[in-house]
Amino acid sequence: MNEFLNRPIRFMALAFAMLVLLIACQTTPQSQSPTTVTPSVTPTVTSSVAVVAAPSGELRAYPAQLPPLPYAHGALAKAIDAETMKVHHGQHHAAYVTNLNQALEQQSNLQDRSVEALLRDLNSVPESIRTTVRNNAGGHLNHTIFWKLMSPNGGGEPTGAIAQAITQTFGSFDKFKQQFNEAGGDRFGSGWVWLVRNSQGQLQITTTPNQDNPILEGSYPLLGNDVWEHAYYLKYQNRRAEYLTNWWNVVNWPEVNRRLQIASK
Repeated sequence: MNEFLNRPIRFMALAFAMLVLLIACQTTPQSQSPTTVTPSVTPTVTSSVAVVAAPSGELRAYPAQLPPLPYAHGALAKAIDAETMKVHHGQHHAAYVTNLNQALEQQSNLQDRSVEALLRDLNSVPESIRTTVRNNAGGHLNHTIFWKLMSPNGGGEPTGAIAQAITQTFGSFDKFKQQFNEAGGDRFGSGWVWLVRNSQGQLQITTTPNQDNPILEGSYPLLGNDVWEHAYYLKYQNRRAEYLTNWWNVVNWPEVNRRLQIASK
């Protein structure tokens, strides 16, 4: 008789225990492997950092477009011959644009981003196309800046804010040119030599390999020279130092001053 009466009690106790166990399993955190957190798709940046390639805004990544040269092919003959400009702009820069568009053709989630945003957040780019985007978005950005940093009416010594900043940082314009040319000459293989405003707000001479841009290191490019062989070989062959020296005859100092003003905001 007692055994019969105790059955409901034992059943209720067993049901209660199972309910407690179920709740515990649902609320106890499960062991998980570490999660890699990638930066935001649109990283927060100040406007002075955002505008890198053009005064009107960031450079469109898709569809990327080859910008026209702001002068004739032979206009920079004091430093660069017409045939080099035709090949450099019409073939090399054009290839970066084509390759970037092909890489992003199937990436609808990346197509509304700028070149600068892609380069600042490469971890968000699929690994299968990451190197392609880095190289070709960088090449597109670098050359878009480069064409504007030169002018048929360029050359001479800088004036205005950039002249004062260079003197304060390097002692004189001549010392700055010497250090800039040495850095460009010492850049092994293909790459760029730059004058940047770094993350501490200081002017600095730096170099980057391949088509990397200083924004990858958190710096703002003020002045840059392309030391890939395709930039000078038709005229100078292996005489990179001569190319670096002659290039100062076409530097567009008003554009450098404009870039310094943007970076200093």
